[in-house]
Amino acid sequence: MGLSYENGIESEPLFDPNILKVLDFGKSKVIFDPPISITDPGENLKVRPLSSGDYDRGYLKLLSFLTKVGDISRKKFLDRFHAMSSCKGMHYIIVIEDTVTGQIIGSATLAVEHKFIHDAGFRGRLEDVVVSDEYRGRQLGKLLVETVRLLAEHIGCYKITLDCRDRMVKFYGQMGFHLEEGNSNCMTIRFQD
Repeated sequence: MGLSYENGIESEPLFDPNILKVLDFGKSKVIFDPPISITDPGENLKVRPLSSGDYDRGYLKLLSFLTKVGDISRKKFLDRFHAMSSCKGMHYIIVIEDTVTGQIIGSATLAVEHKFIHDAGFRGRLEDVVVSDEYRGRQLGKLLVETVRLLAEHIGCYKITLDCRDRMVKFYGQMGFHLEEGNSNCMTIRFQD
């Protein structure tokens, strides 16, 4: 892993990028038409871990399509990035970069909880799935979700869950997620909007 520079921008990956290369899309039940994968997401696109240089590549702007991000300085971004990267095996943020514009155009997060149940197992949570409006219709949301699912399985999660709006239930259902009978409500105490 380690620090490198791309176009003069510091680029330290959040997690070892080699883990993405070993994910077996042959195990995927998701149909991509036309076919795409981590190694071939589309022309001029690259799937990789979030990098410390992604502050300058529009990562926070992309997240603002999901929810309020706030005014995050480069220092605050880097402090959070380094805090996450120091917690090995807990934070996997995957991004899609347009290699021509140098901008982050898609992202999804796998947050891993280390548990005592299930033989001190891991529970995965799919979070913050977003694709820039200009890139919708290219199956990139499906690619991000399937990449996170395969990653969760690869690292040994006993399950992966997500919270989604009612209008997204059909999409995630097509990706293999289902509402669990008797446990299909998400309840929240929100301290901030």
